[in-house]
Amino acid sequence: MKTFVMLAAFAVAPVAHAQTQWKLATGYRAESFHTRNIVQFAQDVERASAGALRIEVHANNALFKLGDIPQAVQEGKAQAGETIMTNLVRDIPIAGADAVPFVVRSYSDARRMWDVQRPLIEVHMASKGLKALYAVPWPPQGLFSISSVRSSADFKGTRMRTYNPGTVRIAELLGATPVDVPMGEVNQALSAGKLDSMITSALTGVENQVWGQIKQFYGINAWFPKNIVFVNQQAFDALPAPTRQAVTKAAAEAETRGWALSAAVAEESVGELQRKGIKVERASAELDTELKRLGERFSREWVQSVGNEANKIFIPYYFQR
Repeated sequence: MKTFVMLAAFAVAPVAHAQTQWKLATGYRAESFHTRNIVQFAQDVERASAGALRIEVHANNALFKLGDIPQAVQEGKAQAGETIMTNLVRDIPIAGADAVPFVVRSYSDARRMWDVQRPLIEVHMASKGLKALYAVPWPPQGLFSISSVRSSADFKGTRMRTYNPGTVRIAELLGATPVDVPMGEVNQALSAGKLDSMITSALTGVENQVWGQIKQFYGINAWFPKNIVFVNQQAFDALPAPTRQAVTKAAAEAETRGWALSAAVAEESVGELQRKGIKVERASAELDTELKRLGERFSREWVQSVGNEANKIFIPYYFQR
């Protein structure tokens, strides 16, 4: 009898411990609020699926570099991944809506943008064998300056830090000279008098300790770039129905939690800038109006460059409030 019981237990054991393991690749640091949110998502999935699915999170470009993650997941080299939406622009042009300056000016705007953007992103991803799970914005991009800025006239003759064609164009339209400076070299450039202003998030300012030469921070909310988490569609479809439901539910919770975390991090970062002696202000009415006009100009140019599908985002975004 003892032998029979032991054999029966042995036969059941593999089923009880059967587990699917996924690798989820991200290029961001383990300390990033995005990564912490992903880790919580993975834990929620494992708990909700009673251990049927375990997701290993590989942060800081450890598995694949940020720009390579979508292709790696598409090819099944990793089952899931995270990247910033603008990394998808080459294959999915409408993902670039995230980087059109001075269009999305608040978290509620960003939410509305994602609501109209998501169905289109899902269709494009599906055509590549990917499934979008959720997206979370970074804190908004603000204006750092060594002196007071009241209107675009104050940028004339100054130097603005740039890092891509979009920021170069912003500098030029504001009348500033673009200066290509990696974020890690900003403090050195400021100390050397080679830089007067830059557009980046309060969080990035805190992480790079820009206080010193920088005296002002304006919450212009230039844009709200988003990170998107996605999965290989075949890997998702191979899961049992209850496990798929667990993933979907945990993803929805991660999105809600992530947006709240982003807003909290934005507020904490602005507070830290103030504690370090940087004056935090809203943009003047004149500057805000000028930035809105730039947003209209950038919107028209983006629609022209992307084509008709861009209208499927901007028309409902602007008119279905």
